Amino acid sequence: MTTTHATLLDFLTLSERLKTELRHSWLSDGRQESVAEHSWQMALMAMLIHPHLSQPVDLFRALKMILLHDLVEAEVGDIPFFEQSARKDAKEEMERRAIDNIRERLGAPVGDEFHTLWHEFENRETPEARFAGALDNLEVQVQHNLAALDTWDDLEFELAYNKMQKHCAHDPFLRDFCDAVMRQSDAKLHAAGIDPEPVRRRAMGAR
Repeated sequence: MTTTHATLLDFLTLSERLKTELRHSWLSDGRQESVAEHSWQMALMAMLIHPHLSQPVDLFRALKMILLHDLVEAEVGDIPFFEQSARKDAKEEMERRAIDNIRERLGAPVGDEFHTLWHEFENRETPEARFAGALDNLEVQVQHNLAALDTWDDLEFELAYNKMQKHCAHDPFLRDFCDAVMRQSDAKLHAAGIDPEPVRRRAMGAR
């Protein structure tokens, strides 16, 4: 077995952790979503949505970012957006160290490419990174809307109405899709006997 083969197999051992690392999102059958499942659904959304964007993006580059954006969680683990803890305070630094470790683990040129793409996604300065970032937030709410309402934490009711918009503001289709996802949240709350309007007002006030 060559060094290259050994390096790739070693890395796949690391990346396999994303199949078992669970997120704070639940599936429609009552099982928790894995990080790998989140990334897959984002990739599918990218393929479906990118033809409708007003500003064209390099789909292949966006898909690479989508596949890599949570790779650091193979080392760091998934830390929910709303968590308040010491590890949440250290999240950015831990993730930067993790992507540095991944670059070293893979070596040039692949490790360098992964490192560059991860930072591009984090910085949100390119059309591809902004697109991927929008999908990262949209997928979360799409999945929450598919899951049972009793899996939502109290804070997630307001997040359904105030977390996605800023990430979708740069493109008309993404803005409209965001509105459609929020209408889906409305319907979910209505079905549970909850008036979504007070939730929307609180969310807008908290934004």
